[in-house]
Amino acid sequence: MPVRPCSSRAAALLLAAAVAVTTAAGTASAVAHGPRPAAPAALDGVWRMDGYGTVAVVEDGGRKLRTYETTAVSCLPGALTAARTDPSGPFRQDGEAALTVTPQGRDTARLAFGDNVGHRTLRRIPALPSGCESASAPDPHADPRKVFDTFWQTYAENYPFFAARHVDWNAVRDRYRPRITAGTSKPELFRILSDMIRPLHDGHTGLVDPDDPAGYFSGHRQDTVIPDATARARIDQAVAGSVTKAGAGLQRSWAGGKITYAELPGRTGFLRITAFLGYGQGNDYEADKAALHAALDEVFTAARTTGPDALRGLVLDLRLNGGGSDRLALDVAERLTARPYTAYLKHARDDARDPRRFTPAEPVRVTPHDGPVYTGPLTVLTGRLTMSAGETLTQALLQRGPKPTLIGENTQGLFSDRLMRTLPNGWQFWLPNEEFLSAKDGRTTYDGTGIAPDVRAPVFAEEDLTTGNDPALTKALELLRAAKR
Repeated sequence: MPVRPCSSRAAALLLAAAVAVTTAAGTASAVAHGPRPAAPAALDGVWRMDGYGTVAVVEDGGRKLRTYETTAVSCLPGALTAARTDPSGPFRQDGEAALTVTPQGRDTARLAFGDNVGHRTLRRIPALPSGCESASAPDPHADPRKVFDTFWQTYAENYPFFAARHVDWNAVRDRYRPRITAGTSKPELFRILSDMIRPLHDGHTGLVDPDDPAGYFSGHRQDTVIPDATARARIDQAVAGSVTKAGAGLQRSWAGGKITYAELPGRTGFLRITAFLGYGQGNDYEADKAALHAALDEVFTAARTTGPDALRGLVLDLRLNGGGSDRLALDVAERLTARPYTAYLKHARDDARDPRRFTPAEPVRVTPHDGPVYTGPLTVLTGRLTMSAGETLTQALLQRGPKPTLIGENTQGLFSDRLMRTLPNGWQFWLPNEEFLSAKDGRTTYDGTGIAPDVRAPVFAEEDLTTGNDPALTKALELLRAAKR
């Protein structure tokens, strides 16, 4: 779920970690002398990314990479500044996932982040856009009018959902811009910017003043209350109690309790995942990936996936999953299928004036894990606290065969990566700029409304938390028992 951003990995685009560049050896040389090791491409220059409002500069013989955040009215230095000493090795930033840039010719390249899915297209341009040459670091005393204009323009150029959320963004500017003067105080400016995006009710929108503990705003759907630590602990305790009440035998947990597994009567498994990040110390994607795979290796063993003692049903509980890495979410889907398939398609808004225009939609594939996989009956528990990567996993599983049964409530409706940005005064803000499209028709999105369950059941209702009932889990076990007959 949306959390106070304390790590660059939360921004799946600008705040990347490493760049590796590969090219193919020349065809004629390969024919005459056999394959030669790929040499670094001549990537030095200026590149504009399709969508995402980003310009990248590669320099010093491919040893340095930096970015700029651009709009029609602004250009600010980006958060990604990476370097390498080995011209054929990756760029590195501490704690970040790998990033690759693969040339597609002299003037085009493909960029991909290790902890994400899909690719971005880079196109070479002759020079930095106007204003970028003189771009300077944020100034805490920046003119509030400049801060407002950068904020409004970034949403105007990148946010895809104004029509779906019934917000006239031009009217928002007309209402609030006259209130901003050179003397507008920081608290008042923060209130105005927050009020501008509040009616979007979008959990992937937010604003933070890093120097003010009270300076934080994040949107959410109107029917959703984001649980604090006390409420989360109460939910965790209730779920654990309902699993025990259902007759759990073996129970295991990993990643500080973010991944748990229990065996229920009738050879039914119960797998609960509450996040796809933060499994260990720091914010290291590779460490998170290793922790997830270690846990999944212990859950999906050969004995549980094949033979007479194999699981005859599985409950996957994503009701309190706040998201994280879409790549890690797909890693779970790949343990639940023996056939490859398309999980969904992904594209980004790509026209500053027309919110209906996007980059070409790219299919994102599920490839079966090279090892034991579970292919039997599956139920997935979802609710309004199933968010972001928890939802992209749910969406990916819709194409699984056999199709899972979703039980509970609609998911939150947050699929896009968060596009992280910095304002001229140093404040940070974020917004979505992508759509995840249904693999079935290539058009349907679940943003805003979320993915609806097949079977509705209350999720974390106050009465159930008090009495120890779990209607969604009870229904899942009933359906799995019926499927075994």
